[in-house]
Amino acid sequence: MNKLLIISVLFCTFAYTVCAQNIYNIVPNPVELKIRQGKFVFSKDTRILLPNDDPDLLHAAYALQERFLLTKAWYLKAEKPDADVKPGNDVVFKLNPEIKNREAYRLHISKNRIEVEAGAAAGFFYAMQTIRQLLPPEIERNQAPNSELSVPCAEIEDAPRYPYRGLLLDVCRHFSGVKEVKRYIDLLAFHKINTFHWHLTDDQGWRIEIKKYPKLSEISAWRDRTLIGRYTPSGRKYAQTRYGGYYTQEEIKNVIEYAKTKFVTIIPEIEMPGHAMAALAAYPELSCSGGPFEVAGHWGVFNDVYCPKEATFRFLEDVLSEVIDLFPGKYVHIGGDECPKIRWERCHHCQSKIRELGLKDEHELQSYFISRIEKFVNAKGRTVIGWDEILEGGLAANATVMSWRGMEGGVVAAKQGHDVIMTPTDFCYFDYYQSKNRDTEPLAIGGYLPLEKVYAFDPTPAGLTDSEAQHILGGQANLWTEYLAAPSAVEYMLFPRLAAMSEALWSRKERKNYSDFKRRLTGNIVKRYESLGLTYSTADMN
Repeated sequence: MNKLLIISVLFCTFAYTVCAQNIYNIVPNPVELKIRQGKFVFSKDTRILLPNDDPDLLHAAYALQERFLLTKAWYLKAEKPDADVKPGNDVVFKLNPEIKNREAYRLHISKNRIEVEAGAAAGFFYAMQTIRQLLPPEIERNQAPNSELSVPCAEIEDAPRYPYRGLLLDVCRHFSGVKEVKRYIDLLAFHKINTFHWHLTDDQGWRIEIKKYPKLSEISAWRDRTLIGRYTPSGRKYAQTRYGGYYTQEEIKNVIEYAKTKFVTIIPEIEMPGHAMAALAAYPELSCSGGPFEVAGHWGVFNDVYCPKEATFRFLEDVLSEVIDLFPGKYVHIGGDECPKIRWERCHHCQSKIRELGLKDEHELQSYFISRIEKFVNAKGRTVIGWDEILEGGLAANATVMSWRGMEGGVVAAKQGHDVIMTPTDFCYFDYYQSKNRDTEPLAIGGYLPLEKVYAFDPTPAGLTDSEAQHILGGQANLWTEYLAAPSAVEYMLFPRLAAMSEALWSRKERKNYSDFKRRLTGNIVKRYESLGLTYSTADMN
C-alpha cells in the first residue's frame, strides 16, 4: 500500500507540474485542442519561415513579430527558408490548399518547432493570435519581459463558426480620433473579430470628408452644444462648447490600409433617410420643410429627415460615390432605421410621389427610397446593408438585413432568401449597463447586458431550415457613444464583453461553457487587458 501511495503522490505531483507549466486559456475556444507535454521556447535565433513573399503572409507574421518588438525582447526575422540552412527553433508557415476556410488553421507546437498550416493568410494571422495568447501576458507590455517567452506544446485545429464577426463603433455622438480607431482595430483582431462597422453619420455629427460637399466638414461635423447627463424630455442642460471632428479622406485611406494588415474589413455607414440632422444643417434644401436646422446637441430620434426628391438622390449618390471609392469592401451600410414619417405625411412632394408611384403609404415610400439607393450601390458593384426597418414596405431586392429590434426581422429576411447579420439589443448593445447595481456603474443609456448574457448569444435562431440558416452570416456587437466621451469609457463598455461576443461568434456550440470561459477569461485575457493598460469592467466576473 505504501508503494501505491508513493506512486500516486508522484503521479499527482507530475500532473500538477505539467498543468502548472502548460496553461491553455485561449479565447475564443478553438474547435479542437490536444494537450502535449513540454513547451516551445522562443530564442533570439527563432525565425518565422514563410512559403513565399505574399504581403498578406508578411502581415500575418507581423502579428507575432510586433509583440516581440513592442516588448523590446528581440526581433523575430520573417523570411523564406534558405535551402542550405536546416529549419531549427522556428515558426514555420505551411500553405495547405485542403484547408478551404480562409480563416481556419492548424497549429502544431512541439519542443523544437511550431508548424502552422492554413489555406490563406487570414488563417495564419489567427494562428498568430492564438500563439500570442499562449505566450505569457507580459508579451502585451511595452517593456522587456522578466519571464521566459515560451508557449505550451499542443495540437490545435480551429475555424470560426460564422464568417461575419463584427463591432459597430458610433463616432458621431462622441468622436474617436484616428489613433483611437486604430487601437480598437488592434483589439478587434486580438479577439478574432473581423469586421469594423464605422458609424460615420448621424444627427449629432458627420464624420467623413466629402470633397464635393465641403459644408459637411465645415458645418455638419460640428455641434455648438452637447447634452450634460441623462437625456430627459424637459429640463435638459447643455455644455455650450463647440464639439466635433471628422476624418479626411487621406485619414480614412490610412485607417483602411491599417485594418487590412489586421485582417479587419471596414464597413462604412451613411445614415438615410433618417438620422440626417447634421447633413440637413448644412444642406437644408434636402429636407421637406427647408429648415433652418442645427447639428443636434442631444440624443433621440428627430422628425426632420431626407426628403425623397431628385436633389436628395443626387446628393446621396454623390456622397456614396466618394465613399465607395474609398472603401474597398463588399458592403455599404445605409442605415434605414428610426425614420419618422410625420414630415413625409405633410409634404406635398412626398404625397405626390406616393400617388405617382402607386404606393400605399409612407412605409412603401421608404422602401422606394432604399430600393433606389440600393440599385445605385449595386451598379457600383457593392451590396447594401440596412437595419431591419428596411423590411417595412417591402425589402430591396439584394439587401442584407442587420436585425437589431430582436431577431424576428432577421428571421423574416432569411426566410425571404436575404443574408442577415444578427445584432439584437438584448444580447449585442454594449451601451447597456453591465451590473444590476447601476450606482456602481458609469452613466449608460439604460438596459442591462451582463457578460453571461452576451456569452449566451446564438445568432442562428431555432425554426429555420438548413437553407434559411445559411443566410445567417453571423453577429455584431454595437457600441453607441451618447454617454461615452472618452476612450477609457469606450474600453470599459467593450471589455470583457467583447471577449464573450468573440466566443459566441467563433466557437462551436458544443465547445461553449460559461464557467470554463470565465476561468480562461480571468486566468489569461484579463491579465492581458492589464498589461495593455485597458480600462475594463469587473462586473459579473466573480
